Amino acid sequence: MMWRFWAPARHSLRARLQALVLGTILLACAVLAATAYRNALFEADALFDEHLRQMAQAVQQGVPLGWINPEEASEDAGIEVQIWGADGFPLFRSPRSVLPGRAVLGFSDIQSGGVRYRVYTLQTALQTVQIAQDMSARDARARALAFRAVLPLLGITPMLMLVVGWIIGRALRPVQRMQRQVARRSADDLSPLPEQGLPDEVRPLVGELNALFARVQSTLQAQRHFVADAAHELRSPLTALRLQMQALQRAADEPTRELAAQRLRQGIERAIDLVGQLLLLARQESAPEAQAQPVDLLALTREVMAECLPLAGARGLDLGVDQADALTVPGQAEALRVLLRNLVDNAIKYTPGPGTIDVSLLRQADGTAAWVVEDSGPGIPVGERARVFDRFKRGESVAEVPGSGLGLAIVEAVARQHGARVSLGDSERLGGLKVTVAFDAKIGATTA
Repeated sequence: MMWRFWAPARHSLRARLQALVLGTILLACAVLAATAYRNALFEADALFDEHLRQMAQAVQQGVPLGWINPEEASEDAGIEVQIWGADGFPLFRSPRSVLPGRAVLGFSDIQSGGVRYRVYTLQTALQTVQIAQDMSARDARARALAFRAVLPLLGITPMLMLVVGWIIGRALRPVQRMQRQVARRSADDLSPLPEQGLPDEVRPLVGELNALFARVQSTLQAQRHFVADAAHELRSPLTALRLQMQALQRAADEPTRELAAQRLRQGIERAIDLVGQLLLLARQESAPEAQAQPVDLLALTREVMAECLPLAGARGLDLGVDQADALTVPGQAEALRVLLRNLVDNAIKYTPGPGTIDVSLLRQADGTAAWVVEDSGPGIPVGERARVFDRFKRGESVAEVPGSGLGLAIVEAVARQHGARVSLGDSERLGGLKVTVAFDAKIGATTA
């Protein structure tokens, strides 16, 4: 069928639209039919009254009574005629007439012999004419006339409902076409849906769906690249662990066995660190957008510094806070903790001792906040700075230092979630790398 009159779906837009529109049409036609029927009854009643008046005037003006067939009148329209002379003597009476001998002038309703009559009485100097009509016959004829007046409306109502139903089905055809297109798609087909020919009310929804498809496509591509990179990067440490295990098993004496065991422990620690960083990066990149809460950056900075001081002291590094303003930004506290912790960890890992690492929390001139981490390490050459934010990419100057190459990728993922920008530069004070995380959101002050 080209279209269905009633859609079976309980929450179908088409079914509800058809029910509302067709119900409105049915109600409107019922009201119009009732109004037309009532008006037709009034008009028929007025017409019959006028007919009685004209008959009385015709008789009063001397029209011969032969034009009235009392038998037919009585049978078809229930017409009764009475005429009295000036002296009250009956001049004419319809057969079987049961009308009273006297009546009020003009129109009146009477009941005689169990029958209701509509009577018109006209009096002149010479005679009195009374024309009466049986109300039951009169009402039957009025209803017949009223029904004939309403009949076209009753006939056109179903046709109108069919036409409106067809129009609704045709108007929703683009939506049904889009539904079929989506139903025929494979699970990995995230190409945009066509927006041509769609109603204005549906086009924004399709646009949002296409934007969602684009985001999902980007996420899937990132996850595929992540899985491929992770599989590639995990292959080397796992192979090294297997070789170190074999070396431990082949060790001939205790010193050799102890050296192999130490290397195995170091390999396990590196693998654990790599897996932990991979899981952390995956969680940050796929984390759903949560409602931002005010985050006290000063308190967060103090917590991270307290956590990292023992590690920095063990490597002979002077870790401290150069400047710390009492600031807050909207965001997620745990994610921002991960961001700062990775920056400080990288600085500790790649700065040779004795050295210096300074962390600053600044209020910038444009009213935004910025974290700045500087160190006295080797830094990153300008030509390599764009690549170190990629997964598993490390600068050549620090290639000999153990690491996963995921720290800055995690930092960038968290910064992107918070609308912040990460930039790399040279530290003029310490001579090493300077990492700046600048937030775009306006900041507020908090109590230090």
